[in-house]
Amino acid sequence: MDEKKFLAEQFEANRAHLRAVAYRMLGSTAEVDDAVQETWLRLSRTDAAAVDNLAGWLTTVTARICLDMLRSRKSRREEPIGPHVPEPVADSHTERESEMADSVGTALLVVLETLAPAERLAFVLHDMFAVPFEEIAPIVGRTPAAARQLASRARRRVQGAPPAPGADVSRQRGIVEAFLAASRNGDFEGLLAVLDPDVVFRADQAAQRLGPLAEIRGSAAVAEVCKGRARAARPALVDGEMGVAVILGGKLRIVLRVTIAGDRIATIDAVADPEQIDTLDVEVFDLS
Repeated sequence: MDEKKFLAEQFEANRAHLRAVAYRMLGSTAEVDDAVQETWLRLSRTDAAAVDNLAGWLTTVTARICLDMLRSRKSRREEPIGPHVPEPVADSHTERESEMADSVGTALLVVLETLAPAERLAFVLHDMFAVPFEEIAPIVGRTPAAARQLASRARRRVQGAPPAPGADVSRQRGIVEAFLAASRNGDFEGLLAVLDPDVVFRADQAAQRLGPLAEIRGSAAVAEVCKGRARAARPALVDGEMGVAVILGGKLRIVLRVTIAGDRIATIDAVADPEQIDTLDVEVFDLS
């Protein structure tokens, strides 16, 4: 059997699974078809001999494609009247696919539409298809622990649970704004007031080229680095959590992922790598 025919047969054996993944990610039968077709095109250009787990590879590729489609949909703001409404599977599809759509439920798909793209992917792959967080992490550009947090936040939204302690966005925004104000004004004591004594500041390689070390520990050291900065920084939601966006020349250049413990900032992760920034769902707050 030649390789092309082998790949085609393996792909067909996984098609129903890939459609199920894509439908839960996209809620649109037309987009599902596009995502699955793009997966096949990428498979046809790949050296299958180098793929150890073809089914896992196909799932990963489909998930990446769906994630890109969700982010593109969000960036275009295609839905001016209400959220995107999931489509039922058309009658022309197989009975098995119709049963698949029924098993998901329109109500669940509507809730999934409210999630950030990375949250939706982590939840769908882990909770619906039992994909380990170690495999989800590189798809969303996170550590396995961060991918677990994405799925956990999504799970709470899906289950209708109240926000977790510390998830008060309004309160956290106040802390971040106080941090930015103290930074802009060179207020060392003001920075110490909002930084946890054991705060950790980490920077990716791209951010390190702008000045900070790879890792800085302790409120005094972090305050010294942040003092007099943040001129172009604005509070933002980063994957649904409070953070900071640095915008220069009308373009998002740096993202600070912030973890708040109590009333103080416990960790700051600076992301300046454009490819990593593209994996983040960033919503910048208005200055008003």
